[in-house]
Amino acid sequence: MTSTIPQFDHAVHATTDRLRPVMAGFRPYERAHDGLLSALGAELFASMPRRDQRTKGMAYLQGLLEAEGRKSIRNIAALFGGDATEQSLHHFIVSSTWDWTPVRRALAQYVERVTQPQAYVVRPLVIRRAGETSVGVERRFVPALGQVVNAQQAVGVWAVAPDWSSPLNWRLQLSPRWLADRRHRRQTDIPDSEVPESLDQCSVKAYQELIKKSRLPIRPVVMDAQETDVAAVVGRLRAADTPMLLRIDGTQRLTVEEPAFPRRGVSMTAQQIMSLVWHMRRPGRRPGEGPVPPGPVVAVRVTLSHAARREGRPDSSLVLMGVAEHGHWPAELWLTDLTTSSVGELLQLASYARRVERDTKEVADRVGIRDFSGRSFAGWHRHTTLASAAHAIAMLSDRAEPRLLTGTG
Repeated sequence: MTSTIPQFDHAVHATTDRLRPVMAGFRPYERAHDGLLSALGAELFASMPRRDQRTKGMAYLQGLLEAEGRKSIRNIAALFGGDATEQSLHHFIVSSTWDWTPVRRALAQYVERVTQPQAYVVRPLVIRRAGETSVGVERRFVPALGQVVNAQQAVGVWAVAPDWSSPLNWRLQLSPRWLADRRHRRQTDIPDSEVPESLDQCSVKAYQELIKKSRLPIRPVVMDAQETDVAAVVGRLRAADTPMLLRIDGTQRLTVEEPAFPRRGVSMTAQQIMSLVWHMRRPGRRPGEGPVPPGPVVAVRVTLSHAARREGRPDSSLVLMGVAEHGHWPAELWLTDLTTSSVGELLQLASYARRVERDTKEVADRVGIRDFSGRSFAGWHRHTTLASAAHAIAMLSDRAEPRLLTGTG
C-alpha cells in the first residue's frame, strides 16, 4: 500500500492550527488546550522510535479531544483525511508494535509532577458491547444497573484531589471462560501471561501495576469493595503497605473491639453493628417522635471476623465508619486502616470516589474511554491509554498555569 504519512502529517499540523473546542458541556479551555496537547504529547510519545508513530499518536490524541460524537477511529480520521487516514490510524491502534506501558508511565509521571494527588481511587468500569467478539465481553450482572448486560469489565486507577481526577492505569477483568477458549484468545491476541482474575484480584493488581511500573509514591487507596472479597482486598493492600478506605456493604462480618460495646468480641454484620450504635447513642425522644440517627458520622474500632482470621487473613485493628444521609442510617459504610485519621479526613477521602464518578461521566466518557470497538486486547489498551491522556488534558486545561504547559514546578 502506498504510504500516506506525508499527507497525514500535513493534515495533523493543519488541524492543529485550527484547534477548536467542540465537546458540548465542557468548560472552555481553548487557551490551554493547545499548549497542554503539545507538552504532554511530546512526553507521551517519546518512547516511540518512529516519527510516523509519534505523528499518529498526536493525531489520535487530538481526535479524542475534538472529534464530534463517538470517538471511533472513523470519526477521528475524519478530522484529518479520508479512508487512507482511517486505515493508518486503525493500524496504529490495533496492530502496530508500540507498547502502551511507557506511554502510561509518562502520563502518570506528568500528572504526578504538575499536580498534587491526594489518593488513588480504584473503580470498575462497565463497557456495554453488542456481539461477542470484543475482548473479555460476556453476559454479566451489574449491581449498579440491577440487570444483566453484555459488557466488558475493566478496572481503572485514578489519581485524585478535591477538584480533579485523572485515570492513570487500566486492567481488563478476564474470566476463566474467556481465557480457556483458545479461539477467543487467538482472535483477540490475549497474551499468555493473562490469567483469570476475580474483581478484587483485578483491582489490586491494577493498583500495584501503576505504583511499580510508573514508580509513583504510595498513597491511600479508596475503593468500592461491596462486590469483592473484602478480607482478601485488605490482605493484598496490607501486603503492599498501602493504607486504604474501602466502601463495604452491610453484610460484611466484623468484630467490634470498643471496650464499651455491649457485644464486644462477637462477630456481627456491619449493619448490625451500626444498628446497635444507633440504639446506644440516640437521644431521648418525646412520645410519638420518630427515630433519630446518632449523628452524620460514627466511627467504631473493629477487626475482621473470626472466620476470616481462621483462614489466615489479617486481623489487626480497623475502623468502621457509618455515614448518614437524608435521614437514612447508615447510607454508606466504610472500612479503613487509617485509625489515626480524623473523621473529617476520612470523609474527604470518601468524597474522592464521588469525584471520580462525576469525572467519568463528564470528561472520560466524552473523550471516548468506552468507545473502542475492535476486538483486540492490545487495541483496547492503546485506545484506553490515549483516552486517559485526553482526559488529563481536558481536566487540566481549565486550571492550567504556565508550569502545566512545561511540566515544571
